[in-house]
Amino acid sequence: MRIFIPAETAARERRVAGVPDSVSRLIKLGHRLVIESGAGSAAGFDDDAYRGAGAEIATEPINAWADADAVFKVRPPNDDEIAKLRRGAILACYLQPGTNGELLEKLSKAGVTALALDAVPRTSRAQSMDTLSAMANIAGYRAVIEAAGAFGRFFGGQMTAAGRLPPAKVLVIGAGVAGLSAVGAAKNLGAIVRAFDTRAATKDQVESLGGEFLTIQMEESGEGAGGYAKEMSQAFLDAEYALFREQADEVDIVITTALIPGKPAPKLWLKDMVERMRPGSVVVDLAGEQGGNCEYTRPDEAVVEHGVTVIGYTDLPSRMADTASSLYANVMVNLVKHLGGAEPTIDMEDDVTRAMTVTHDEAVTWPPPAAPAPSSPPPQPAPKPTIEEEAIEEAPSPTRFDTFLVAAGLLLAACWALLRFGVEGSAGAEDAGELRDFVQHLTVFVMACFVGYQVVWNVTPALHTPLMAVTNAISGIIILGGLLQAGAVSGSAGIGVPVVLGLAAILLAMINVAGGFWVTHRMLAMFRKD
Repeated sequence: MRIFIPAETAARERRVAGVPDSVSRLIKLGHRLVIESGAGSAAGFDDDAYRGAGAEIATEPINAWADADAVFKVRPPNDDEIAKLRRGAILACYLQPGTNGELLEKLSKAGVTALALDAVPRTSRAQSMDTLSAMANIAGYRAVIEAAGAFGRFFGGQMTAAGRLPPAKVLVIGAGVAGLSAVGAAKNLGAIVRAFDTRAATKDQVESLGGEFLTIQMEESGEGAGGYAKEMSQAFLDAEYALFREQADEVDIVITTALIPGKPAPKLWLKDMVERMRPGSVVVDLAGEQGGNCEYTRPDEAVVEHGVTVIGYTDLPSRMADTASSLYANVMVNLVKHLGGAEPTIDMEDDVTRAMTVTHDEAVTWPPPAAPAPSSPPPQPAPKPTIEEEAIEEAPSPTRFDTFLVAAGLLLAACWALLRFGVEGSAGAEDAGELRDFVQHLTVFVMACFVGYQVVWNVTPALHTPLMAVTNAISGIIILGGLLQAGAVSGSAGIGVPVVLGLAAILLAMINVAGGFWVTHRMLAMFRKD
């Protein structure tokens, strides 16, 4: 297929639909690339770079238009360019089909198959061809840069010898791709950032970037088809306007990004809101090309109203032409691969191709048929229980052995009380002292038996590893006590029962410690990479 990439003729458009890297990739797919001379110069790509990638340079573009099987552009074609297109050729560019019906009629009469890149559905299959998200990301970032250039102060707060400078307060209306990009850029510059969106699902995304998500007390969802926002009720808009008027008294910079597919941009930042802002404040309207979200917006201009600068530039991605062109060109490569790679075809049965094809076979095919209603989701499996729930489920139920332990415990408690208060009171002074020591040791032994049993047998297997660390620490205490006991007794009375018990305690505790370290070593070996 012979692919022609012309120079853009729209005012202030610096982007190009192909860069040297994308050209070489398309050539490897088996296509012939023709670039109009100077097409990439505004984006920083000269003719020699395209020649080096294997493309032909057309110094007489009229012939290239007539011979092309496909034409890749950025902006919609004008009447002169439509007249140059060969009947049956494929045109891929932005077309704004929802508001550009006259253009679609002209393309259909010219026999052109037109692919609107701004009509690509937001699905996982079409994600690699989503130019709108790529350009919106750039536009949101650039909006903050434009606001910083027009704003007369720092974004971040400053503490200087001459005094303290407060940080700028930024409000972003619309938390889509462009809005989130603006939130992140403004926050990185040190501003206090707030954001509003009719879609509650964006709250976590805003807060993850360090912004404050503003809400109104009204239960109405703004979720529309394809992840876009939808038109809201008048009651919701009135509550929204009340919130914006409160914010207008506080914020220094407002960035609006609200768009509804196929319709003019909604008016959200009204004239009285601009008038409430402090002189020197800035409004950047990213919806200027669709009429603007601010009532004072003039497309492609920056105006000052009541001391507030209102920026309505429609070429924000084009102001970063190198990056924007590279991303756009990658999408064109992905588009060719989607259409078939070496032999592209228009498959109207494919949902992605059908959605972006707005004219085909001399007919207007916009809008595409409504997508079928999604089937009911399969039943979700039961959620995995937490460690606490597992502990409750895995805790052993009472058994006869437990009953025996309770009875034994009560019996030992009765013996302890008898020894402590009965026998000790009737014994002599010397015998009472020895009996008191015996009662204390017996008390510790009984308590240790109960605590040890409860710790070992009532802990879920998920906690056995930390339990092992605790038992190792207890074993260390046992070893220390055994050493002290065996040493103190053996020095005066030779090897007797206390010495044997102390040595036995040392041996058993060492087995527990060594086993704990051995198990830990095996567990760590599972995570090593050879």
